[in-house]
Amino acid sequence: MRTPHIKTALPGPKALALLERDKSVVSDSYPRDYPFVMSHGRGAEVWDVDGNRFLDFASGIAVCATGHAHPKVVAAVKAAADDFLHISSDYWHERMTSLGERLSRLAPMSEPGMTFFCQSGTEAVEGALKLARSLTGRPRFLGFIGGFHGRTMGSLAFTSSKYTQQKGFFPTMPGVTHVPYPNNYRPLLAGADQGEAVLDYIENVLFQGPVSASEVAGILIEPIQGEGGYLVPPPGFLKGLRALCDRHGILLIFDEVQSGVGRTGKMFAAEHFDVKPDIMTLAKGLGSGLPIGAVVARRSLMSQWKRGAHGNTYGGNPLSCAAALATLELVENEYCANAAKMGDYLMPRLKELARRFPCIGEVRGTGLMIGVELVKDGASKAPAKELCDALVTRGFHNGLLLLSCGKSTVRLMPPLMIGKAEADEALTLLEASLTEALAVAKAA
Repeated sequence: MRTPHIKTALPGPKALALLERDKSVVSDSYPRDYPFVMSHGRGAEVWDVDGNRFLDFASGIAVCATGHAHPKVVAAVKAAADDFLHISSDYWHERMTSLGERLSRLAPMSEPGMTFFCQSGTEAVEGALKLARSLTGRPRFLGFIGGFHGRTMGSLAFTSSKYTQQKGFFPTMPGVTHVPYPNNYRPLLAGADQGEAVLDYIENVLFQGPVSASEVAGILIEPIQGEGGYLVPPPGFLKGLRALCDRHGILLIFDEVQSGVGRTGKMFAAEHFDVKPDIMTLAKGLGSGLPIGAVVARRSLMSQWKRGAHGNTYGGNPLSCAAALATLELVENEYCANAAKMGDYLMPRLKELARRFPCIGEVRGTGLMIGVELVKDGASKAPAKELCDALVTRGFHNGLLLLSCGKSTVRLMPPLMIGKAEADEALTLLEASLTEALAVAKAA
């Protein structure tokens, strides 16, 4: 029997006490949206230190792919911990090699993959950039407006979903040129098909003017854009980008840190578009909560990196590899299909909600990577940022954990193991929270 959602006013007394302790010892730079202080979690449910129950539709920013504390993942980590906690990547161990073998088989590439392991998405992106530069001997890259690839200085040069991410850190890595991410809902270029418009802009404007294609090492893109608004590119765009890269000898790098490992209803988002990258970055859902990142490249490319070209003390950590192996087993055999099924269950219900609430301008996504864009009115499509922030806050107070992205999009990214009961509960809480947020906005 499920416990009631909220037992105390939020934040409760135990949460307030921890917040008070935290504020003088932990950096304020973390972008915390609301005062949730976690005690424990199981599946898609989490509890705070005051005993309040929440439904988690944020999943630690799409990290908890198999849900909180999945028994098979926990057992795998415990078994690894009994053996040893660390051996540097200067040496070998079974779990690291097994994970490399599994990723080689799963990688959506034109040949078997080869992997470099690290701890996070931003490190994976840094590795992909170094690999592309070293292989091609070229200095430049293309990125996309709205992209998020991390916060270290190389990946930060591509990150452009919010100015606050780069503010105060310029100059970052030089040589990155941004182009629009194709968005038919909010087009930046002329033309009905923004995918075709962006490809034309790269080929016939950018490459004919300020950037020589012969100097571009790689194009880094999220096949479905995450922090920029959960944007799904128009059909044919990624295939066109693949063809453009092939024409000019440019490496195509897919950032699947958020969209990979079953999140979209396929193991990798690239598979929805039948496009094969040269290099791919992974993290987030790969370890079900344990820190792990990976640069996966075509074997013929990665094998050109020789001893000492790149390194990492914690890469291939045995506990993280154990968690990743258990995660991939669960996702491949069960949760990838469930994400597709539950996405198909949620999308029509969210679109029906949009018909009743004109402030919902668009519902978009694939699998359990769904964005609900809020607007001031349907005609202008002006972003409703204040309403979006209010909805996320009201969701917390009602027992639903949400996060936003883009200018005014609420993203739904629950664990991949959710069932219809959790989906229905989340929809009920989402509608109640939106109603309350609208009432506050009207009163203001």
